[in-house]
Amino acid sequence: MMEKENARYSGGLKNGNCVCGARAVNRDSLEGLLREMERCAKAREVPILAEAARPVFLRTVREAAPLRILELGTAIGYSALLALRESPDARIVTIERDADMAEAARSFLGRAGVLGRATVLVGEAEKLLPTLAGNFDLVFIDAAKSRYPDFWLGVQPLLTKRAVVVADNVLFRGLVEGEGSEEWPKHSYRTMVLQLREYLRLVRSATGFRTEVFPEGDGMAVSWRDE
Repeated sequence: MMEKENARYSGGLKNGNCVCGARAVNRDSLEGLLREMERCAKAREVPILAEAARPVFLRTVREAAPLRILELGTAIGYSALLALRESPDARIVTIERDADMAEAARSFLGRAGVLGRATVLVGEAEKLLPTLAGNFDLVFIDAAKSRYPDFWLGVQPLLTKRAVVVADNVLFRGLVEGEGSEEWPKHSYRTMVLQLREYLRLVRSATGFRTEVFPEGDGMAVSWRDE
């Protein structure tokens, strides 16, 4: 998910602006619902998982075979639905700071028939993480990029022994690593870029983890716990 750091969305989603009705869908119609969500996200400029990054995300979910998933940054529930589709036995706790986004996510997940496997929490992740109980097999970080280092530290007590932490947009327009990173980032991106560099430093140096950064999309870091 690509984020506009200061103005995350172009507009709210009150009154179900992004949800076309409340009809349920069967399994054969799930792909159609995902396409509808993609159109909704494009029309409303809601950042969701980039098409190029989806194969990495889906492959990681399948390999992890999680029973409990934690997501930071629900948006309209697109990546949550993908994760639940790939892991039919899993349940997800997903955190979204925007109440309208959370409402849209609940509607879409309900139409997909998986809302009973999802808990959508509204609020700031840093405040909600300490209130969560139990452990998670997979964590997907796709929220405020400038807070990624804090998110990494905040989820550590919640991880199972074989957990995987996935973080999206870690290369942010090529400014974090690579040729584009040689220039000092402009002011509007500086904090975000520096914090993403710190995130990559943290995950690569973390004891008991092995991390691979995939260039697909805007960069995805996959950190497997391997103790």
